[in-house]
Amino acid sequence: MTAAGPRWRICHIITMLELGGAQRNTLYTVAHLDRGRFAPSLIAGKGGQLDGEASGLQDVDVQFAASLVREIRPVSDARALVELARLLRRGAPDVVHTHSSKAGVLGRWAAHLAGVPVIIHSIHGFGFGAGAGRIGRSVLVAAERAASPITTHFIAVSQANAELGRRLGLFTKDRVSVIRSGIELGRFMDPHAAPGRLRREIGAGPDDPIAGMIACFKPQKAPEDFIAAAAIAARRLPGARFVLVGDGELRPRVEEEIRRHGLGGRVHLLGWRHDIPGILRDLDVLVLTSRWEGLPRVLPEAMACGVPVVATRVDGSPEAVRDGASGFLCEPGDIDGIASRMAGLLADRTKARQMGLTGQGLVGEWDIDEMVRRQEALYTRLLEERDVPPSLTGPEAGPDIRPMER
Repeated sequence: MTAAGPRWRICHIITMLELGGAQRNTLYTVAHLDRGRFAPSLIAGKGGQLDGEASGLQDVDVQFAASLVREIRPVSDARALVELARLLRRGAPDVVHTHSSKAGVLGRWAAHLAGVPVIIHSIHGFGFGAGAGRIGRSVLVAAERAASPITTHFIAVSQANAELGRRLGLFTKDRVSVIRSGIELGRFMDPHAAPGRLRREIGAGPDDPIAGMIACFKPQKAPEDFIAAAAIAARRLPGARFVLVGDGELRPRVEEEIRRHGLGGRVHLLGWRHDIPGILRDLDVLVLTSRWEGLPRVLPEAMACGVPVVATRVDGSPEAVRDGASGFLCEPGDIDGIASRMAGLLADRTKARQMGLTGQGLVGEWDIDEMVRRQEALYTRLLEERDVPPSLTGPEAGPDIRPMER
C-alpha cells in the first residue's frame, strides 16, 4: 500500500505488545491510518504475544526496543530513554503517540529530547490504580506530572479517566479528548455467525449455563475474585461451568484457588485465545472483577455479542454497562454481590438474553474505525495549529521513508 503526496510521520510507542485492548487498538490504528495523509511507525518492547502480528503489518516501520520493559528498573529505564530518543531522532516523526504508563513517560521524554513537534499520550487507565500502594502511587503520579508540560495533548478512553487526570492537575479540559477504545463491531455483531466450540471443548451440555471472564491474570483484574464468586455460584447451580480466558503472573494463585474451592472440572483455564467472538457467543454471562480500569473493551465486545455483563463499578466501566439494563455493576471486591448477580443471570437465561439484546443497542460508539478517524482528526488539528508541514514528500512511500534503526 503506497501513497503519493506529502504526509505526516506518526510514531506510536507502547511498552509491550501483550494480548490486551490497548495493544490491539494500537496495532489497528497504525494498520488503518489513512496512507494518503500519514506514514505510521511503531516502537515496542520485546517479548509480547503480538510481536509477530506487528512485524507483519504492511507499510509500518516496526522497531523493538530491548531496554523497554514493564517493570521499574532505573538502569534499564535510563537505557530505554536513550534508545528511544536515538530511534526518534533517526525516524524524525511529526507526532509521537504513546500508550501505557512506562512507554508513556519514557516515550514522551524521548520525543521531547528528539525535538518532536507534537506529543500525544493515551490513557488506557492510570498505572497508579488501587494496586499501586501509597508510595508507588505517589511516585507514578509525580512521574505523570513531570511529563505533563511536555505533552501536547492527552487522549482518555473514558470520561472517568479524563476527570481523574484533571483533578490531579495533569491537564486542563482543553488538553484532553475522550476517544473510546474501539472494537471491530462486525466481528462481534455478525448475525450469521455460528456458535463457537466452547461447549464441546469444555464438555458442557447444551443446557449447562456458562459464565466467563476474559482478562490478563494480574492484580488489576483480580482473577482470584472471579474464582471465589464462581465457588458461591457453583453451589447454587450444580450444572454451571466457568471459564477464564487469559494468563499471567497470578496463574499459580488462580490454580490454587480452584483447588481450594474444589472447582476442578468446573472452572476451565483456556489460556490466551484469538477466537474471542466465538467464545463470547457461547457465554451466558461475561464477568469482570477488575479493581481498576480505563475502559475495558471486553465489555463492549460482550455487549456486541448480546451477552450480559457483571462487572465491577470502577473507572470507565459504568460508561459501558448500564446497570440493571445491559448487566449489573458491583463494588470491587464484593464477592457475594458478584456471585449473586452472576448466578441470577445464569439461572434466568430469558432475563440474560433480554439484557444482552439491550447491550447490543448501546455499542455504536465503540466502532474502532470511528476511533481511528477521530485520532486522525486530532493529529491533523494539532499539527496544523503548530504549522508543522508534512515531512514526508515524494511520489511514493517507499523511497521517502527514513527507516528507524533496528
